[in-house]
Amino acid sequence: MTVTSEAKVISTRPHHTLWGDAIVRLRRNKFAMAGLAFIVVLSLAAIFAPLLTHYGFAQQNLYEILQSPSWKHPLGTDQLGRDTFARLLYGARTSLAVGIFTQFIVLFIGLPVGAIAGYAGGKVDNYIMRFVDVMYAFPDILLIILLRSVLGGSIFMLFLAIGLVAWVNIARLVRGQILGLKSRDFVNAARAMGGEGSYITWRHLLPNSLGPVIVSVTFNVPRAIFTEAALSYIGIGVKVPTPSWGAMIQDGFNLIFSKPYMLLFPAIALALLMLSFTFLGDGLRDALDPKQRR
Repeated sequence: MTVTSEAKVISTRPHHTLWGDAIVRLRRNKFAMAGLAFIVVLSLAAIFAPLLTHYGFAQQNLYEILQSPSWKHPLGTDQLGRDTFARLLYGARTSLAVGIFTQFIVLFIGLPVGAIAGYAGGKVDNYIMRFVDVMYAFPDILLIILLRSVLGGSIFMLFLAIGLVAWVNIARLVRGQILGLKSRDFVNAARAMGGEGSYITWRHLLPNSLGPVIVSVTFNVPRAIFTEAALSYIGIGVKVPTPSWGAMIQDGFNLIFSKPYMLLFPAIALALLMLSFTFLGDGLRDALDPKQRR
């Protein structure tokens, strides 16, 4: 088979077959599968936290302050006598919720903005992208702090603040993808058949841009988790007594020499979760790479 005929066969393969090949390649990536396994196990542990520990995340016992790890408290207790293992499990809910739900906000804003800018072109594209550049110029943490002061201190407002800052990368990515796709033959055929701009964008252009978007979202999850941890570390993240790994790290930092376990356990959990999403993102990037398709 010649190169031309082989490329023709590849281009005519069903779309679901290409996604099936990507899943097969993803399953062969051991690091990606290890990261996905850790994310699933941690998610299940966070969901079923009441079954894994009989302590509440805010339950205090002043007679058991700063106890080292033991059979009763596997990861010890903090300065208020709260069980560290229980707070770690319930804190995973906060980290996973922030990392995942903020991406819905990012996609809700970034996808249409990038799609409109990429397909419309001209002045519309110029005006939209100049606004995106202005948003991109602001430091993320500073802008989130400003939004927190305006929106309030609830955890849902924290989701919104992070999402309102993080959507610019998705918008620029989608715009670039659509700029490269809108001159392709299948788009010209859709126009020739009477397809309007909105139909072509949502039916043809965006579905063919999902590969890089999925990879970008996977990499954005650990960024959102780290942002929440950093905000909680400086005291403007989730409100007490809601557990947060960032707040637990801040509490442990004050006792790093006398009770190092208070810092190590949440820091290790945070690092493993971020690393797992990074491994999964790397695996998705390789699996969805067209160069890897046979």
